Amino acid sequence: MGIIQKITKFIFGKGLGGETIRYIAVGGLTTLINFGLFVVMHEALHIDSTISNVTSISVSILFAYVTNKLIVFNSHHETRNALFLEFVKFVGSRLFTMALEIGVVLLFDSVLGLSATLGKVVSQVLVIATNYVVSKLLVFRRESQ
Repeated sequence: MGIIQKITKFIFGKGLGGETIRYIAVGGLTTLINFGLFVVMHEALHIDSTISNVTSISVSILFAYVTNKLIVFNSHHETRNALFLEFVKFVGSRLFTMALEIGVVLLFDSVLGLSATLGKVVSQVLVIATNYVVSKLLVFRRESQ
């Protein structure tokens, strides 16, 4: 087995807490999508910060559900009802953190008169941590937990 394969197996397997490493990797991609789309819409296209924020968060929520389900938590269901309930819990929890994120960006942009982009960066720290805890304990919870 080559060194790259060993490293990959270690990172994405049981070593270093594979789930946490996978969450960080997927979360990084999700954040890039969220932040990148926001910057393109708000900074380059001059679309209102709230519209840009809601759009970028919505796209990243859909990406995050699929990648967290399949890659991070390896979640599978026997019935469509169970799958639907998982999706509803995921989207519901992300709507909560979406409100948090929008609030922080509005605070920076409209109340404090600071950069909306800076507010977006600050909000990501709070959102990423909250999303992991909620996903782990509520959404993708295994029966044995």
